[in-house]
Amino acid sequence: MPEGGTETAGNNADVAVADLTRDTATVELARLADILTEANAAYHRDDAPALTDADYDALKRRNAAIEARFPDLGREDSPSEQVGAAPAEGFGKIRHALPMLSLGNAFDAAEVADFDTRIRRYLDLEPDAPLAYVAEPKIDGLSLSLRYEHGALVHAATRGDGTVGEDVTANARTIADIPQTLTDAPDILEVRGEVYMSHADFAALNEARPGGRVFANPRNAAAGSLRQLDPAVTAARPLRFFAYAWGQVSEPLADTQLGAIDRLAALGFPTNPETARCDGPDALLARYADIAARRAELGYDIDGVVYKVDDLALQARLGFRSTTPRWAIAHKFPAETAWTRLLGIDIQVGRTGALSPVARLEPVTVGGVVVSNATLHNEDYIAGRGADGQPIRGSDLRIGDRVEIYRAGDVIPKVRDVDLTVRPAGTQPFVFPDTCPECGSPAPREPGESVRRCAGGLICPAQRVARLKHLVARGALDIDGLGDKEVERFHDLGWLREPADVFTLEARHGSGLQTVANLEGWGETSAANLFRAVAAARRQALPRVLFGLGIRHLGAAAARDLARHYLSWPEFAAAVDAAAPAARAHRAAEEAVLAERAAAQAEDRRARLAEVRTAQWACVPEAARAAWDELTGIDGIGSTLALAVCDALQAPQERAAIDALLAELDPAPPEATADASPVAGKTVVFTGTLEKMTRAEAKARAEALGAKVSGSVSARTDLVVAGPGAGSKAAKATELGIQTLDEDGWLALIAGA
Repeated sequence: MPEGGTETAGNNADVAVADLTRDTATVELARLADILTEANAAYHRDDAPALTDADYDALKRRNAAIEARFPDLGREDSPSEQVGAAPAEGFGKIRHALPMLSLGNAFDAAEVADFDTRIRRYLDLEPDAPLAYVAEPKIDGLSLSLRYEHGALVHAATRGDGTVGEDVTANARTIADIPQTLTDAPDILEVRGEVYMSHADFAALNEARPGGRVFANPRNAAAGSLRQLDPAVTAARPLRFFAYAWGQVSEPLADTQLGAIDRLAALGFPTNPETARCDGPDALLARYADIAARRAELGYDIDGVVYKVDDLALQARLGFRSTTPRWAIAHKFPAETAWTRLLGIDIQVGRTGALSPVARLEPVTVGGVVVSNATLHNEDYIAGRGADGQPIRGSDLRIGDRVEIYRAGDVIPKVRDVDLTVRPAGTQPFVFPDTCPECGSPAPREPGESVRRCAGGLICPAQRVARLKHLVARGALDIDGLGDKEVERFHDLGWLREPADVFTLEARHGSGLQTVANLEGWGETSAANLFRAVAAARRQALPRVLFGLGIRHLGAAAARDLARHYLSWPEFAAAVDAAAPAARAHRAAEEAVLAERAAAQAEDRRARLAEVRTAQWACVPEAARAAWDELTGIDGIGSTLALAVCDALQAPQERAAIDALLAELDPAPPEATADASPVAGKTVVFTGTLEKMTRAEAKARAEALGAKVSGSVSARTDLVVAGPGAGSKAAKATELGIQTLDEDGWLALIAGA
């Protein structure tokens, strides 16, 4: 990340996350994917971090917070789905027998308590039931996996992208802390840990460096030393190793995390003496405070404390998310604050027309990074109001104010406070525009919305360019050679105006290849590569096409869910068209309830919405209601997203642009699910009370076996698992002749899968 770093990635106070709309969240998630992918490569592959640890953690936490609030916006290139970075050239590649995953983060006591609560809920444990954890310092070094077979070190690999790492076996053999042979070890044992450099060794290494060239910090020094093509260089560096985990093993090391660590120590691996068993979150926090107080005395860099469930049987039940275990979390140390001056507030227009205010700050260093910009999110935030209308910070924000910037846990700094004692005389409240600064179109703020939105649609150049960038980006059509700068250039030349123009560019310009090749910075080879990539994108998978449409609220995860459900574009479009009358009735009900109960509690609004919508339903054809229920019944697809999809496909200008694009494409059906289990590819609905596992555990297990979990029963449902108290869903399954199992039957069905 360049100095000044984070650009306009968004304000990240908890209240700001709560205020996010799906539009602003989608824009931020796209930006975060780019920033974090580059940061991962710089840190894991190049050993040249572009962000401080606090800054990187801030970005990751912001991304995770947005995805947690808007699960339907997950991108295929989401940082939450990435671990490390692709291995660098020059090293052999080793595929890990088991993935090397990353950890989720906590930044305060409340989040540690939430971690404990989530685990208890998942395991169906009472709040006061005993639950032991292990706490250990989080070493700031380079992750390494060591594979032993029959007691001999076979190979060593870096984390890489979590699946494939770099073969650094020869280098690892030079580290004194790493045993070459083991006695009484399992026949297959993968030991995982961290290569690091102590403070004293780091200082001595830098002092001896020729020409005054020094390493920036111990982590860089350790990573760069291990990833040398010449093992002799590694051998000359004072590298150390702590073992704290394992991958593939032919037999269990122990029954508990702490017992397994003790077993590794008995086998000859250095383990961290600060590792300790803790009974519950209060003990974890006490251990965290103790380690934090002695952090400077440890003699090596740490950036937090890792908590893991001690019982390995419970770890197995909890399992994993895509890139992180459910049973572990890293409690990171806090970052810094700084005061600076608010120099101005600019307005940017996003892909769906959202007007986003951007703060221009007097450059200030926070956590080792110079920051000059921050997204202020919306007009309420500038006015000092939260999502609930209550005051935040105690004041509005005005140009010229001295503001406190806070980075811990945020993508870029949030404004934590305003120093009203030095507010310049004559400052005026910021007046948020009600017209688009790009095209002059009205920018109304709809009831219930927290942002203003340009009504210009594709006539707005900012929206037009942003949508084109989104269409060709990674996670969507992924057209190599057509990046943001190229899209802007082709748009300025008048070559790209609508999505379909990407695929008609060559034909519309006669010899399109030569036309592009003649541009400055291009040539025949690069132009030919571009058009080959464009041609290949015509056959992209349907989930990527749906995501690339840029429909508000439609993220990569939801696009996958829709594609798996409807299988083809014609079927999807027909289903949305059929549901449109019901969508209009649902929106009318929402608006009516919002108008009459603006100050009511959310629970009251939901109940009233159901009541009002029932009345609206009387005028809606039964087929439309069925199509709407099917659309909103897809697991992960709620009414907000369904409304956005219906709005996009029913708006004449939008539909014309989408139809023109689809006429140029031949979307491939979603990838078939492997049939390795009896429920692979089937749609499963859980209803009633599950007694032997929690609903979350059942859903995770079903999805891990390749099933699609839905929230409603329809003709597409293959299997209903009904526990005690099952009501209308079980009755509908019987009516439709759908196979229904009780919990024991479900467990028997998937036994051994």
